Amino acid sequence: MYRIGLGRDLHRLAEGRRFLLGGVEIPFEKGELGHSDGDVLAHAVIDALLGAAGMGDIGELFPSGDPAWKDADSILMMKSAWERVRNNGWQLVNLDCTVSCERPMLLPHREKICRSLALALEADPLTIFVKGKTGEGLGPVGTGEAVEALAICLLEKGPSKETPF
Repeated sequence: MYRIGLGRDLHRLAEGRRFLLGGVEIPFEKGELGHSDGDVLAHAVIDALLGAAGMGDIGELFPSGDPAWKDADSILMMKSAWERVRNNGWQLVNLDCTVSCERPMLLPHREKICRSLALALEADPLTIFVKGKTGEGLGPVGTGEAVEALAICLLEKGPSKETPF
């Protein structure tokens, strides 16, 4: 059985915060504003994984109103979500991500981001890809006020003796 999951996250950019993508800190004068460390890419991946497995979303697992997640490491959150998904019998086939921001340029950091995600998910780095796009000057992403990430994953589950749906 195969299932596809889609995750999306958007964070405002603010001075005095670190700019994190997939657990990699990228030098920039602004960073994501969020309850946790704000890693928009890790958050999108969490939603994609949980969605594909039919196991909820990031807000259910890590509520923003819970002080336990204040300034939390999003990669550790992603590892925890992936462990739940994997313990339910799912394996990652591939993960494809798009990050949209005007600056900084992501291409010089792409390989490191892909490796970081692969390490956290205990996956073959060749099954994970991250692309960078701009907002072409449009909307909050295009004016440099926000960063957005989309993630789509394909999960595979072995044959089950249970009757699906």
